[in-house]
Amino acid sequence: MAVASGPQSVTWQEVFGHPEAYPEQADGIETAIETARDDGFAVVEGACGTGKTMLALTAGIELVRDPDSDYERVFVLTSVKQQLRQFEADLRTINENLPDEWNPISGLTLVGKADVCPYSRERCGGIDESSVYDRCEGLRDRTRGLVGDGGRTSAEALAKDAREQQTGLLDTGATTTGPSYLETADEPTPYPKSMPEYEDVEYCPFYANFLADLPDDGDPIEAVPFDFSDEGLITPEDLVSLAAGAGSCPHSVMGALLPHLEVVVGNYYHAFDPTTVGTFTGALVDDSTFVICDEAHMLEPRVRDLVSVGVGDRTLRDAESEFTRVIQPVEFDDAGKSTEDADLVRGELQEADVTLRELKETRDFVRDLREELDRRVTAHLDTEYVGWRADLTELTDEEIPLRDPEEPTVDELTEWAESAGYDEGTWVRAEATGSAVARILDSVEDDDKRRAAPAAGRALATWAYADHEKHFREIDLERTWDEMEPLESWRRAYNARISVHNCVPGEAIAERLGDFGGGVLMSATLEPIDVFRRVTGLDALAEEGRPVAERTFGLGFPESNRASFAVDVPKFTHSNRGQPGEENETRLAYTDAAAEVCTRSPGNVLVGMPNYAEAEWMASVLEDRVDKPVLLDESSGDGATEDLKRDFFGGTGKVLVTSLRGTLTEGVDYSGDKLSAAVVCGVPLINTSSPRTRAVKTAYDKEFGDGFETALTVPAVRKARQAIGRVIRGTDEVGVRVFVDARYARDSWNGVREYFPEQEREEFRPVSSDMLGFGLDQFWSSVE
Repeated sequence: MAVASGPQSVTWQEVFGHPEAYPEQADGIETAIETARDDGFAVVEGACGTGKTMLALTAGIELVRDPDSDYERVFVLTSVKQQLRQFEADLRTINENLPDEWNPISGLTLVGKADVCPYSRERCGGIDESSVYDRCEGLRDRTRGLVGDGGRTSAEALAKDAREQQTGLLDTGATTTGPSYLETADEPTPYPKSMPEYEDVEYCPFYANFLADLPDDGDPIEAVPFDFSDEGLITPEDLVSLAAGAGSCPHSVMGALLPHLEVVVGNYYHAFDPTTVGTFTGALVDDSTFVICDEAHMLEPRVRDLVSVGVGDRTLRDAESEFTRVIQPVEFDDAGKSTEDADLVRGELQEADVTLRELKETRDFVRDLREELDRRVTAHLDTEYVGWRADLTELTDEEIPLRDPEEPTVDELTEWAESAGYDEGTWVRAEATGSAVARILDSVEDDDKRRAAPAAGRALATWAYADHEKHFREIDLERTWDEMEPLESWRRAYNARISVHNCVPGEAIAERLGDFGGGVLMSATLEPIDVFRRVTGLDALAEEGRPVAERTFGLGFPESNRASFAVDVPKFTHSNRGQPGEENETRLAYTDAAAEVCTRSPGNVLVGMPNYAEAEWMASVLEDRVDKPVLLDESSGDGATEDLKRDFFGGTGKVLVTSLRGTLTEGVDYSGDKLSAAVVCGVPLINTSSPRTRAVKTAYDKEFGDGFETALTVPAVRKARQAIGRVIRGTDEVGVRVFVDARYARDSWNGVREYFPEQEREEFRPVSSDMLGFGLDQFWSSVE
């Protein structure tokens, strides 16, 4: 089922979703197209509201619809939900304005199984959001087992049986509380709410139906139960309605559709997480794909997290148990206590080329590793929290470095293992033995549990493979609570994780970008672009002959609609400001500046602080100094954040105080009259005393020459600029943007003005604190 082709002559103007592009948009579109035709990448910094999403989509779609181009699809990657919705909206706009003779641009937004599984969505069939992944894999395995070679029935028969169960329920009138069929996405499905069984074996009827529709040796697209060529953008709700309503598995249909769609919108992990690419999105990662990396200032930290690996103490515990359950049947059999599983285990081990001795060595290693982990965590807590056993609730997240962060060398855990008789081969073999254990348990245990041994094995193997200069190993202690652990054990309060952090992810980024044909990397805050190119590996791609084009577009909206100030007050550093709540001249200067903006500006004001603790302090002070309601954003879940946004946007003017490293200063739409002013206090550098941060800085020192600048300062300035960019997002919008800190106002040795684009350096004119009020009054009176 192929997508119908578009017209033979294609221009980007026909694709563009609005009557006319801004001059900067037109330049960006043409640059992206020309660069991608040469297998290159366009790097675009465009101020908020300048139409970057439409720019990138237009360039990619023009190439996909051009019969002389080798591009087959556009793959959008964004780390912010608000931006994902913007891409969906812009694709709809493009489709609404295409020439009449064109078929709509086909598109799909990627989501997880929990969002599309009919049983998970409706909390029935024994599946919910927390269990959907394990249950899904188990049900799929059993469904395939029933219909595969030597199976007891066929996929067609399973789907038919499930339908007949539904029909039988309806015929008997067994329910008096409403229809017994499963309904989701406002669409009835052909199956009952309970999970069907075949000869006492549970199976998934949606997946069985998908298998039944698969051709013997053809493209899985043939199993898609609807014609998608005229659908345009398919949202997750659309997908569930169309697939589940026809009785097929929405997640399987999603996977079948991916290679055939013209636009796919996803997250960074869909392209950079090795497991996700290997099992789901691999068909999108090739040279026929035009990739769009949105919010690209986050590319480096996001990929650093995705290519860093680790394994938790609880996973190691479960892995040890799984190894034991595989080893015991053979040991019992060898001891004359015959078990029915012994021969199966021996056969699986022989096929996997893994010996029983290797299984035992890995199990013993995992057991001894947990004991060493226990020893190290206990010693650390005894040093840092004297008497910690008396009150586990006082413990906080911790890092325990396994080497000096500033002296790359072999880590202490590797040295311990070697002294205990476990060489590099032990770490590496854990991956093969872990996979073998999982296959054996899946054969002999009828459950839907996700096995721990493979994940543990992969992490242990990576521990051995990764170098010690660009990687940093430590024990991460994450606060949890487990009532099953002993009352005075640290395991009751923590999950400990041995982690291998990739300090310099540029190589991994460049390798993945190199798999694509070309594309656009864009954000409102990429400057300095030379730094961005170095740390993301784009310079390495350029050296290989992949062209990289740069464009920086400032705000094209009327300058008379905005006022921009850089207030010259003492630097908001820890040494200057002291602890939150301390009374000194530095803190007074910042509260004075923030209060001036909040008081003299109409409507809503956003105040950004370097961290949540400082945000709490600032909110408490402003409550006594301004007449507007003051809202405090605290580190919380999505639900609380959405409630806070609704409160802020509703009614009369308010003040919202947040962390510049939180979620409310990036990707949130403050368009229209939602925001009249933004104040950024200080430069939001991350905690430079953290062992991991020191290791990253050291690695960047070696790789790029100035680790403090490239790893810490530049990302912090981008965070600050993101917050300021929330104010002006359209031609008619009016507002004030204020940086408060001498580093924004002066070209001093640690000033940050040099990291602004030239236009911003010119606009953010330095002012003294006593002139800020005058400047604010002058601006607001001029726009009334």
